[in-house]
Amino acid sequence: MHRHELLERVPLFKGLSEGARISLSQRLVERRYRAGEMVFSKGDTGSAMFLVLSGTLEIFLPPEAGVERVDLKEVAEGEHFGELALFDEKPRSATAVARTDCVLLELQREHFVSDIVRSEAAVLAILSEMAVRLRDTNQLLSQRAAKDVVKEFEDNLSWRDKLADRVAELNGSWAFILGLVGLTFLWAAMNAFVQKPFDAYPYQFFNLFLGILVGVQGPLIMMSQNRQAAKDRAQASTDFRVNLKNEVGIESLGRDLVAFRKDLEERLVEMERAQIEIRSAVGPSGRPVRTSSGH
Repeated sequence: MHRHELLERVPLFKGLSEGARISLSQRLVERRYRAGEMVFSKGDTGSAMFLVLSGTLEIFLPPEAGVERVDLKEVAEGEHFGELALFDEKPRSATAVARTDCVLLELQREHFVSDIVRSEAAVLAILSEMAVRLRDTNQLLSQRAAKDVVKEFEDNLSWRDKLADRVAELNGSWAFILGLVGLTFLWAAMNAFVQKPFDAYPYQFFNLFLGILVGVQGPLIMMSQNRQAAKDRAQASTDFRVNLKNEVGIESLGRDLVAFRKDLEERLVEMERAQIEIRSAVGPSGRPVRTSSGH
């Protein structure tokens, strides 16, 4: 793939003519990275974007402050990354590492400004791309990342698991206590007022029944408690992902807004300069100003 053809696939450069893309492609600097080599790290000063001529890379947020690594994107041949560095001088917001041996084309900010910002079509294309990014970010933030973990657990429970949960729920209720007390009095009454009691005092069979009941309840309750602990861990993990998504989305939205605002300000400055030049060329009378030859 030729360099100017690669530029044509980048939305930021769609407003350029073919000649302008060819001219800009000559300013690209080829960089080679081995698999596992870092292209840039989060917090580094950014002054260039990269186009992937061959190979694949990973864009991610490195682990820090107890937060695990978050994979953001995988960049393949023909794609680009790091373009926000062309609009501001803030540190890199993520880390880029080569997954395979790759060849990148680096475009510095000064070349971008000199060749693109002067083109009205290119500036409109950049504004359009930024608007698309803002819409994508809004759509990302509007999507639900939360999951009903409890419902998922309940949908996947077997009848044995449901029985254990039911036993644990019943044991922790007044219905079980009152039922057991009532069964005790009923058992004693049935053996006290009959001529031939089937379980005379001290109610050995009833004690055996209670012993078996207690022995079965213990494991069932432990099974239910372990499952509840798993539910709590899954719920905490879901809450963490939701909070992390919100944090990443807000940071991304903030970067896009800053880039959009800066690019808009540059565009307004260019328009004001163009108006001043037009006024100075036309003059106050509305006619073109002619310079005197001295005769």
